[in-house]
Amino acid sequence: MNSTESLAISTSVPVPVSDAPLLAMLLKNRVCAGFPSPAEDLGGQRIDLMQMLVVHPQATYFLRSRGHSMVEAGIFDNDILVVDRAIKPRHNHIVVAIVDGDFTVKYLYQRSGRVKLKSANPTFPEIVPKEGQTIEVWGVVTATIKQFGV
Repeated sequence: MNSTESLAISTSVPVPVSDAPLLAMLLKNRVCAGFPSPAEDLGGQRIDLMQMLVVHPQATYFLRSRGHSMVEAGIFDNDILVVDRAIKPRHNHIVVAIVDGDFTVKYLYQRSGRVKLKSANPTFPEIVPKEGQTIEVWGVVTATIKQFGV
């Protein structure tokens, strides 16, 4: 991957998520990411992951990322992005945008009438619209889902 390549989104046609619940067990205990803490009895409750991750089910899509331009934002190759099209994009939101017909994910920069898309990796350039070029903000990234090789 070269430094001019943006973080792309897989090109299959996105379909909104359903509002069917996706249940999982949430344990009451927290896991220390530093030094271990004493173990407590495991207690838990069922949670609905769709309810936690999706505010607008009819306007929310899951898209898989590809590339390395957003690694400093915690978005890595093959992550699943939760994208909400009902949220009005604002300055510094992470957005999925369409540039020259291709999806990309970047920080949205909107200041003093200027709009550009910024990477979260210094080896990737900003995307600044050229004369006559349009950048369409397609949706706002609200979460990522990571899978580890197990």
